[in-house]
Amino acid sequence: MTEPIKWAHSYKITFDNLNTEKEAIAFLLEQDKRFRSPSKESRRLIMEAMGIEKRFSKAFDLVLVPDVYSGLSEIEIWDISEIVLIELKTTKKKLPNNPNGFFFWATENEFNLARFLGERFKFCFISLHPETLWFHLLTLSEMESLISGKRIQYQINLKTK
Repeated sequence: MTEPIKWAHSYKITFDNLNTEKEAIAFLLEQDKRFRSPSKESRRLIMEAMGIEKRFSKAFDLVLVPDVYSGLSEIEIWDISEIVLIELKTTKKKLPNNPNGFFFWATENEFNLARFLGERFKFCFISLHPETLWFHLLTLSEMESLISGKRIQYQINLKTK
């Protein structure tokens, strides 16, 4: 009887995290028109143009385009170096000095893509708390200078028979 309760709790956490990310995306798209949520096809084209392997397709959530494109619903960018990939990290915690005090998970793919792209990849730390509702963008090197502790966890799937 214990196992279903654990599973239900785990599912709820995942579901809540997805809802928090959706709130964060809606907030960013409203606050700054340079943020874009690419379609599956746009994501593929951007990755292809940037020389990014398919395995990194889930390592970013949004793209940041230059201000000149902010009011357009469809854009054609000739210089792909103008695009910045954005990985969201969201919380509902009150963070007066965001990103200080942020606790989050990150995948190895996110770190590897950030290393590969340098300044063209940013982590976006978003506090959705009503008193500290705002975001902060950091490159990997900026973020690493703020890390006070980091540990590795493994997600393991056992094969089924």
